Amino acid sequence: MSCVLDRPQFDRVAKFVLDPALEVPQEVLERIALLLVDTLGVAAGAATLEVGQIARDFAVEFHAASSDKHSATLLFDGRTCAIPGAAWALATQIDNLDGHDGYNPTKGHIGCALVPALFAYAGQHPQLTGRQALTALAMGYEVAARAGVALHATVSDYHTSGAWNALGVAALGAHLRRQTSDVLREAMGIAEYHGPRSQMMREIANPTMLHDGSGMGALVGISSLFLAERGFTGAPAITVEREDVAHIWEDLGQDWTILRNYIKPYPICRWAHGALEGVRVLMVEQGLRAAEIERLEVSTFAQSAALFPDLPKTTSEAQYSLGFALAALLVHGRIGPEHITGSGLNDPEVARLHARITVREEPRHSARFPGGRWSDVTAILQDGRRLTSGDVNARGGPEAPMPEADVRAKLGAMAGHVLSDGRIAALWDMKQRLLQPDMLFSEMADLVTPAPDL
Repeated sequence: MSCVLDRPQFDRVAKFVLDPALEVPQEVLERIALLLVDTLGVAAGAATLEVGQIARDFAVEFHAASSDKHSATLLFDGRTCAIPGAAWALATQIDNLDGHDGYNPTKGHIGCALVPALFAYAGQHPQLTGRQALTALAMGYEVAARAGVALHATVSDYHTSGAWNALGVAALGAHLRRQTSDVLREAMGIAEYHGPRSQMMREIANPTMLHDGSGMGALVGISSLFLAERGFTGAPAITVEREDVAHIWEDLGQDWTILRNYIKPYPICRWAHGALEGVRVLMVEQGLRAAEIERLEVSTFAQSAALFPDLPKTTSEAQYSLGFALAALLVHGRIGPEHITGSGLNDPEVARLHARITVREEPRHSARFPGGRWSDVTAILQDGRRLTSGDVNARGGPEAPMPEADVRAKLGAMAGHVLSDGRIAALWDMKQRLLQPDMLFSEMADLVTPAPDL
């Protein structure tokens, strides 16, 4: 592959990123507002997870700010720390409930890092309006999406999202802080160089609190911008400037990939969602019930088939366990935080059903990845009948969107154990209020900054 760099190519990206009057279509602003609220619901739901508590305490203790101008408030906590630490803690928290949005071609997640970064940056911009915040967030999503696609296209390893969403975080800050193109170029180069090129399949095989690397992506992205502002230099970002990725960036500002981001129905690895949709179809359309099942056969794509095969002992393992997720959906009819934490990990009926599930790779589904997350499921019942879902794709993306009523229900399911009904309703209302011309973004921050309503 060519390694020739193209500065004019970067300059076109910089013009988009740094435009103070950037025009974002109304439908894109409405979509990004929905993604923002959905992500914050996941953040709230994850506030009481052990990993969220560890991350926030760590940020307060080891990411102290020297002055107020360098500090940010931890969401759903209220304490303050340095801006990069605040973004790291929230992104780590969100990543570990695994219910946040994603974009298929990147094989990963954008908002998990960019939403925490937006709030961390915004504390130093009290006059930022809701529409300005949504515009900046939409811009960051577009940069991160293309950086992710470019990185996957030019390296052989399957890396986590933090490797590339760090560039979107740096771009988001450069836009809000009205930086120059030279600062942006150094920041993106530093972010790409230091982005966590961590091995995703290693985490899949051994699920831990590391998840998809987005916490480090947020930390690296903000740190890279602040370093560049102080004169620190970085090698140009090849995912932006290499000639052989020019086609990935040429439609920036014209094709809004945000409209193709998916919203997850469940806080489970997206690779499991095709099979989960197959089971949901059987439950809804053919009346399948857990008690009837003698055996459940799942055919799916290679990455899905590689998910954690054993009965999970931790929340991290549960979110990367295809069999456990399928059993939980069959037993409970849904999957919420309570099903992948605490006593939910020890449900005897889920364990019984888990033992009756077999998974295999199906080449035709693997061939459709990453464009889709396809699977098919066959249930063999105790009376000998066979119920088959047929080929199904994961729900929540443009090919099978979730109605807004379902997204609202998800918000309640994610955050209902930590936020009052009134606070959840106010958070949902922000989806529209942020679009009002003069509303300050700080009003939303004031809603999500206080600790959970426990």
